[in-house]
Amino acid sequence: MAALLSWGRYPNFPQEPHPIPWRDMAARNWHRVHAEHGTTLAFGNGRSYGDSCLAASGHVVQTLPLDRIIEADWTTGVLRAEPGITLEQILQVAIPRGWMLPVTPGTKYATLGGAIANDVHGKNHHVRGTFGRHVRAFALARSDGSQSECTPSFNEELFGATIGGLGLTGLILWAEIQLMPIRSSSIDVTSIRFANVDEFFELATQLDAEHEYSVAWVDCLSRGAALGRGIFMVGDHAKHGPLEVARRRKRTMPLTPPVSLVNNLTLRAFNELYYRRQRKPSVQSRVGYDGYFYPLDSLLEWNRIYGRPGFQQYQCVVPAATARDSTRAILERISASGTGSFLAVLKRCGDVKSPGLLSFPIEGTSLALDFPQQELRNGPLFKQLDAIVREAGGRLYPAKDAHMNAADFRAAYPQWQQLESLRDPAMLSRFWERMIQS
Repeated sequence: MAALLSWGRYPNFPQEPHPIPWRDMAARNWHRVHAEHGTTLAFGNGRSYGDSCLAASGHVVQTLPLDRIIEADWTTGVLRAEPGITLEQILQVAIPRGWMLPVTPGTKYATLGGAIANDVHGKNHHVRGTFGRHVRAFALARSDGSQSECTPSFNEELFGATIGGLGLTGLILWAEIQLMPIRSSSIDVTSIRFANVDEFFELATQLDAEHEYSVAWVDCLSRGAALGRGIFMVGDHAKHGPLEVARRRKRTMPLTPPVSLVNNLTLRAFNELYYRRQRKPSVQSRVGYDGYFYPLDSLLEWNRIYGRPGFQQYQCVVPAATARDSTRAILERISASGTGSFLAVLKRCGDVKSPGLLSFPIEGTSLALDFPQQELRNGPLFKQLDAIVREAGGRLYPAKDAHMNAADFRAAYPQWQQLESLRDPAMLSRFWERMIQS
């Protein structure tokens, strides 16, 4: 089988996959890889960006073949499935029956196990928190041969450590989640153009509490009075309409160019066109869920546009008390650098607490954008951004990280020691090795 990489293709440490085709073979396959290679890690569909999905040994147990629904109650919206099922596969069966994922990240190609391991969040964190809040139970296999069912009230310590635990506590065999009822698969969206970062915060303060979903695209190259200009988008599930699974035409990036297609020239042109394409200050529309939640999924293998060196995503969250000033400072540094991504996402996170030990969101503001991998440029820039986030009392997202230093991680996630005490000795990622053993 072909070697596996993280979605960002950086750092470049190819992983040899050891697929698990059947649930009753999981423990045996996992223990064999562990015995032969020392440590391993569960690997789903490879949508983590940095090195949190890469085993320190270079050998992963691939759970993608474990993609079956075990049982579902369509009157209550409770679904139990294997860890390798993707969010897309869940949506395909749930939406026609009037159910939706209560929390979804920006890709439907993440797996159920990956959504739990990274405690993913979405555009409605201010309303429903992280994915982990909607996990009812899961079965966890450990390398000592034990298997435990974990719930918020039974084996709760392992339950909390596994949610957001980066796959380090063992191997999830199945998980049960609570879906959210919907009347239509369409989203009613209001898009508002804003002139700068201050206007973003004014809109967020006014509109977040009134809508299920809230997110903004920002022009990462804008400067001066236009710093942080963008499009603010709030949405709600339509009250009436069809319950249809998306049928969008998919295109594929056919090859990986030798250098990144994202550069100062293409980025500046795209940002200007994207900002200007909405001519009215406010536009209301009804769109399909697929285009609203997963705009990048329409181009398969879109990560190839960054070329063979790959890319890094920088995603941080800063507390509400310091959010306006620190977000402005971060955007100023990025704008001055002349680099960034087409899809720079700015949103506010709410105060809904996650059950996970290492859950990323805190009440405040999150910014995420991709950078073509250029160490001479990214290294100094990331140090500047890290200093702002550190001073603000914020943190970086482990699922997207490929550069965070160990001191910053330990300060931002003080419960790392509790996770380390519960880590299965057979599981070790390059990220965890970098954070704990450096």
